[in-house]
This record gives sequence, C-alpha cells and structure tokens, in this order.
Amino acid sequence: MLRHFLKKSVPWFPPTKPELLIAVPASITHVERRAVLQAGKEAGGGTVHVLEEPVLAALGAGLDIDGPSGNMIVDIGGGTTDIAVLSMRQMVTQTSTRVGGDALDDAIVRYVRREYNLIIGEQTAERAKIAVGSAYPGERAEVEVRGRDLVTGMPRSIVLDTWAVHEAMKDPLAIIAQAVRSVLDKTPPELLGDIIDRGIMVTGGGALLDGIDEFIRRETGVAVHIAEDPVSCVALGTKIALERLDAFASA
Repeated sequence: MLRHFLKKSVPWFPPTKPELLIAVPASITHVERRAVLQAGKEAGGGTVHVLEEPVLAALGAGLDIDGPSGNMIVDIGGGTTDIAVLSMRQMVTQTSTRVGGDALDDAIVRYVRREYNLIIGEQTAERAKIAVGSAYPGERAEVEVRGRDLVTGMPRSIVLDTWAVHEAMKDPLAIIAQAVRSVLDKTPPELLGDIIDRGIMVTGGGALLDGIDEFIRRETGVAVHIAEDPVSCVALGTKIALERLDAFASA
C-alpha cells in the first residue's frame, strides 16, 4: 500500500529516495514502530520518520502546540481513538483505544440483529449512523434499513430512529468517554487549567457524528470544539510537520 501511494505521489524516479513521514497511533509499541519504519524503507523511502497522530491532528486543526500551554486533542478515527494532552510539541499524557467509527458500525449491526432478528452489513450500519445517528440525541429522525431476516432468510426492511441508533452505540461511546476522562485525570494541574480555558479539540471522521461535542462536554464538564475539517486534520498536520521535520520528526 505504501509503495502504491509513493508511486502516485512521486511518479518519476528522483536521484535520491524520498523522505517519508508516517502517522501512527499514540500508543504504538517499539516493535510496531520498528515495523512501520521498515515498511517505509521497503516501500522505497529513504529516511523514514514516524509521528503520533494526535500531534499531527493538532497541527492540522490549527492548535499552537509549540508553547508551554496545554492543548487536548481527541482524534476519533475508523479503528482507533487517540487522545492526548500536548505541550511543547510533546505528548504529556496520552491513551489510545481500539474503538472508533468502525466499532460504532459494528455495534449497530449487533443491535439490529439482537433486537430485530435482521442481518445488515457494515455499510448499511454506517449509512444509518450518518443519517440518524447521534451521540447526544435531540430531534428524532428515521431511516429505513434493509437486510436479511435471521429466521426466514428473506429480505426485510425496518425503520430505525435516532434513539435506537443511539442505544446501539452507547457501549463504544462510553469507552471513548472513559478514555477521555482517564487522560484528563492524568493531566498535570497547570495544563488542566489551560484545557478548561481552551476546551477539547475533536478531529477525525468520528467528529462528524451528530452530538459528539455535546456528549464529550457532558461527560467531562469541559468545552468541546470540532475542527473545521476534522477528516483532513492528520493529513494537513503531516504536511505541516514535513515542512518542519527538524522540529517534529524522530527517526
């Protein structure tokens, strides 16, 4: 995969191998880090750097992480949610949980199977999540989903509303909320004051889930802001970090 994208971004043959910066989860192990570095070299990279996604997401969201003040980022991706408090370009406290947008989709699939004896696919679940899903439900909306009846094996349709989808997503949302609280609990008091003043920045595709800002605010008591372009924050941050490799990257 890396080789494919490398060829797309560098279609010609430069005299030297390109320098790579690869985004990795916050809780990556030393073994996993070495594996990513090796994969980058085998894909055709010269010098390969890795940088944690919360740092890149914060850069892409426009946060000033160079100074001594504290900033908190919650990056809700497809497979993981990375949470970190940043100061002086470093992660002061951080955690990762393997719960993200995919886990929300899986939870909807299981809920529909359990409550309605209907088997739906993950893409159908994701469409329902986008259409009527909410982390903090307000107005009620409905969406029709189609699947295969668990008993008869025949196609069948049901109508899901906002509260049903919210009920389906409660467990993975609770895990994300607990992870956010655990990082706040480990944050030094002087940085915690900065976070209370500035609020928590949410990035990643999960930031598009309706009501996620109010949900996290209710769970933590801290103001929450959604990045202007949450899906692109890590990519934008990687571009910024590439231009400042001397300050950010570690081989």
